[in-house]
Amino acid sequence: MGTIGRWVGTALQGAYAWAQRAGSIGPGHRRARRFVAFGDGSAICFPVTALYGERHIRIGRHTIVGPHCTLSAGVSPEHVLDRETVVSIGDGCLIGRGSGIVAHESIVIGDDVFTGHHVYITDANHGYEDPDVPIGRQFAAPRPVEIGAGSWLGHGSIVLPGARVGRHVVIGAGSVVTGTIPDFSVAVGVPARVVRRYDPADPEAGWRAVDPG
Repeated sequence: MGTIGRWVGTALQGAYAWAQRAGSIGPGHRRARRFVAFGDGSAICFPVTALYGERHIRIGRHTIVGPHCTLSAGVSPEHVLDRETVVSIGDGCLIGRGSGIVAHESIVIGDDVFTGHHVYITDANHGYEDPDVPIGRQFAAPRPVEIGAGSWLGHGSIVLPGARVGRHVVIGAGSVVTGTIPDFSVAVGVPARVVRRYDPADPEAGWRAVDPG
């Protein structure tokens, strides 16, 4: 690469770094004022893949939503929702690059929850009961989702409607959560099953292997 090429490369890198800073949403940004709450020290990084329904989204303090994420309350910007808060993300969370959080009724993410890249969390799905209507135009009733404080969701994991993930839980990469995962456990697979447990009442036992059945 010649001198001009290096100059161009440096200029492009500088321009992109500026765009990342300027395009990110943080406290005081005009778009942050649309949210139910947008905590101090939090940011939604640039670029954003999709963001709508902000008036139904609450973000706590010191939470980072990585670049290329989807964050939405409702199926479209025109979707009218009954609840004030449909998506609630707690304090100190990190939502990994390319992840998606899509809610129609209620997704509650506790404090200090971290996710890997490309994690998908939703409380809604498509129906298929009517064979005369395209599946993409059918919607099943949403079911609330909860993710407990201090949990980790590995790369590419999926949390489906009605799922309950407890506190201090590890969800293995690529796992699909469809039911309830208890506190202090490790769950892997499709569907995710508990393979290790910790009992706070017996800390000397450590993390014990569990037969997933």
